[in-house]
Amino acid sequence: MHEYTVNLHMHTTYSDGTGSHSDIANAAIKAGIDAVIVTDHNVWVQGVEGYFGDDQNKVLVLVGEEIHDQVRSPQKNHLLVFGVEKELEHLAADPQNLINAINKNDGLSFLAHPYDPESQTFGEENLSWVDWDIDNFTGIELWNSMSEFKSLLTSHLPAIFYAFNFKRVARGPFSQSISIWDRLLAKGKPVVAVGGSDAHNLLGKLGPISRNLFPYEWHFGAINTHILASAEFSGDPANDRTLVYQALRQGHCYLGYDLPASTKGFHFSAQTKKDSAIMGDTIQLKDSPTLQVKLPQTAEFHLLKDGKVIASYKNRETAAFHIDETGVYRVEVYINYKGRRRAWIFSNPIYVR
Repeated sequence: MHEYTVNLHMHTTYSDGTGSHSDIANAAIKAGIDAVIVTDHNVWVQGVEGYFGDDQNKVLVLVGEEIHDQVRSPQKNHLLVFGVEKELEHLAADPQNLINAINKNDGLSFLAHPYDPESQTFGEENLSWVDWDIDNFTGIELWNSMSEFKSLLTSHLPAIFYAFNFKRVARGPFSQSISIWDRLLAKGKPVVAVGGSDAHNLLGKLGPISRNLFPYEWHFGAINTHILASAEFSGDPANDRTLVYQALRQGHCYLGYDLPASTKGFHFSAQTKKDSAIMGDTIQLKDSPTLQVKLPQTAEFHLLKDGKVIASYKNRETAAFHIDETGVYRVEVYINYKGRRRAWIFSNPIYVR
């Protein structure tokens, strides 16, 4: 498998962002990531996908969409749509109908910021997902950078502090989002988790104080989704686009907070005498699997089964765990950074049936 760093969920001047696709590409190249997926609100932008840069420094720019019912008040049910070569915004009022259309067009759908609390201080609404009578979506955006920032805006003083201290914002996915994910997984169907920056490159103002909240490049060096592609990128946009979406569809990916330290090289797999599996795969209990974890550096990490911690490790880089029960197994990794314990890596599950 070939690992690539993807930043997804961001906005340009086509909706409520301030940068162009070229601006995003240049920022991604500076941040050293491999691909971005731009998701403007309720508009599918055509003709901008492809590689930007040169042979030495380039990035794959893909275009999806963030669809929601603009008529609804308050706003809810934002859906990230990838890989659909047509506009589906007209279906926004009925999430299940929208998801069905995405599947019919071989696309992917992720529930954006499923838990997104309000900020009363700044009049920001709660944008959480509320219509749970849905099925057959690809996954959820477990960790959203701007939703987390919004949750810290409890008054003017912390707003100013965090606006000038981006490196202190991220702590980890909301516990409510993690609980949602675990409940969905408990229903017996794969649900792929991704991390999104929700980057807008906005200018925030509070009286005489103004601040960029936050540059695209900062976001691209922070919360990313690392994919394990089945083949090496060839440099052909259509081919590499397929590899990105295939990895996301299969759950061959993990969430990495790359600001404290690069998460590249994380491995979570299962081995038997007959078979092997990586994140997103299913393996059989009868074949006596052993789970294996390898980190890029020593850290605190936990192995979870069906949302419950079953093994914990500190100051370790590796671990192996023999499985004797069916269940959904995943890994959470934490690191100390800027005086606080922060989430570093969240794996997608391995399903033991």
